[in-house]
Amino acid sequence: MAQKINDTPTGETASGLARTYASEIKGKVVLTTGVSPSGLGAVFVKAIASAQPSLLILAGRNTKKVQETADAILAENPGSPIKVHTLELDLSSLSAVRTAADTVNGWDDVPKIDVLVNNAGIMAVDYSVSLDGHESQFATNHLGPFLFTNLVMGKILASEEPRIVMVSSEGHHLCPIRFHDYDFHKGETYSKWQAYGQSKTANILMALSLARKLSKRNLLAFSLHPGVINTHLGDHIDWNAAFPELLQIYRFWGAPEGWMTEFPFVTPDEGAATHVVAAFDPDIAPHNGSYLEKCALADPWSGRIKPWATNPIEAERLWKLSEELVGQTFTY
Repeated sequence: MAQKINDTPTGETASGLARTYASEIKGKVVLTTGVSPSGLGAVFVKAIASAQPSLLILAGRNTKKVQETADAILAENPGSPIKVHTLELDLSSLSAVRTAADTVNGWDDVPKIDVLVNNAGIMAVDYSVSLDGHESQFATNHLGPFLFTNLVMGKILASEEPRIVMVSSEGHHLCPIRFHDYDFHKGETYSKWQAYGQSKTANILMALSLARKLSKRNLLAFSLHPGVINTHLGDHIDWNAAFPELLQIYRFWGAPEGWMTEFPFVTPDEGAATHVVAAFDPDIAPHNGSYLEKCALADPWSGRIKPWATNPIEAERLWKLSEELVGQTFTY
């Protein structure tokens, strides 16, 4: 069910689209980060499990929660040939990311990864720094996935149809990349929502960079906004204070969201639907590097994706900055 630019369907679900794309999913090796039972990652992997991928690799920081999702998949698909691997992956630590990548690269029974879905992330947390000294949202939502993706790239490119999905957000509207102050001046200029926005802009620019650098190797890369979903991602947030703060930032940018009176919530199954399209729809291939929402390619003229997230110069600047911060160069 290819979606055209400007088409914004509603009511699609991950479980329904898994049936639509069953032939694309069957036999694939899919690695997904952030698969705690209550989150979108778990909804996504449970939905596609019914279409018999050959292997689901479930990655997350909390191994107990990752195992819960793995157990649920196997229980819901009795008699299925599907295999499940679990992987401990703490994206806030570059050392832990390297360890996880070494684990994946050392799996002899996993010669390839067909689809990598970088779904894990944190949202609007109080200021703190990672073990490597970087603002925690930029570190966890961007630097960790950047390093992990590139370290396992050999197995991704071993696939005949490699694809990478970056789960971003319309939260990218809140902030471009602050190239000269990405760590918010050690907290002095910190805004939890702008820091979140910066990290989500980074997700989109990373997909754009991957598409530009590796399309010649047959790699497809997409980013997406899943919608506003009431998961545990925001349990720590006092929304009575946060909602007016969000509106103020949106109004600063002149965005129409600055005058909303409530969030347009969708269900988790609806939210993960765009994951399925980004990961498996063959008809979006000509739009490599694009950003999706509502199971469709976002219209760049609609204002739904900001110019700072579509600029190839910004994408290359971020790539070079990211290489510097992780201490490793990736040349493709």
